[in-house]
Amino acid sequence: MLNVKSISRRYGELKAVDNVSFSIKPGEIVGLLGHNGAGKTTIMKLLSGYLEPDSGSIHLNDQLIQLGDKTLQRSLGYLPENLPVYPELSVASYLQYAAELKGIKGKEQRHAIRSVIESTDLSDRFLSPINTLSRGMKQRVGVAQALLGTPSLLILDEPTNGLDPAQTEQMRKLIKSISESATVILSTHIMQEVEAMCSRALIIQQGQLAVDTPLDDLSDTHQISLQTTADQQSLADALRHEPWFALLTPSNANITVENAQAFSIETQPDVNISDAIEQCAIALVQKSIPIVSIQIDKQDLQTLFLELTEHKAQKNQVREVADVA
Repeated sequence: MLNVKSISRRYGELKAVDNVSFSIKPGEIVGLLGHNGAGKTTIMKLLSGYLEPDSGSIHLNDQLIQLGDKTLQRSLGYLPENLPVYPELSVASYLQYAAELKGIKGKEQRHAIRSVIESTDLSDRFLSPINTLSRGMKQRVGVAQALLGTPSLLILDEPTNGLDPAQTEQMRKLIKSISESATVILSTHIMQEVEAMCSRALIIQQGQLAVDTPLDDLSDTHQISLQTTADQQSLADALRHEPWFALLTPSNANITVENAQAFSIETQPDVNISDAIEQCAIALVQKSIPIVSIQIDKQDLQTLFLELTEHKAQKNQVREVADVA
């Protein structure tokens, strides 16, 4: 269990992480998302013990993560976005060096290196100098060093960066298999990676935790997306007495037909969404209201992220107007 409680971290006047709290259970793969400069990298450095929070605490399996705790750091695996490597070393020598830094020696070290080499499919390049490897191969070396010692917490920053589609799929399978015995935090700008591997997403904005949501909740919707050439008042009159109906609002969805308008229709929470769509279509046809399209209004991670970004931009505009006034 990873338990993060009210952590904050400043760089001079900049508050990079501001009172962030969350918990992650063993076996979870959690996506850590946010724009560049949002605070993700600082949070990962705090989780790895590379930095200490100015306030708050981080516990892994009831032990406090802090600087210099070599025993606890053996339980951690960390792949930074730009992994520092020694290009003149072979893959074998580099992994041996990384294992020794973790305190893995002797027979245990040989077994650990053999295991991560097999897991990351680096056997053919085991003796190759790192500077001869492709970007994708170097990325696999980075993942291999993070896996040394069978960590109980694995932090991966852009783990599929530079990988081709086949390697990406292999990496996804590897990360899922690791999560059977470890907690995995995955930071990436690729929403599809989070949706393919993660059960939950944390979104950081301006150093704060803006969203903590299971991905299943995003698809568990009570919204209908409707496009029609009718006006809002006609729609409201047609639907207001339907027992499944809750709310009608204009939508900013992309319009597919000229002169059409987009609307979002919220249903009652105890209503089956497929049944509501059928009943909505029947009600509109009976009122001679044209239907351009009607479907479940599913919110994906990309949509949620963009909505947060738009909301942030609007707040900044309001702040700027207030400053000028």
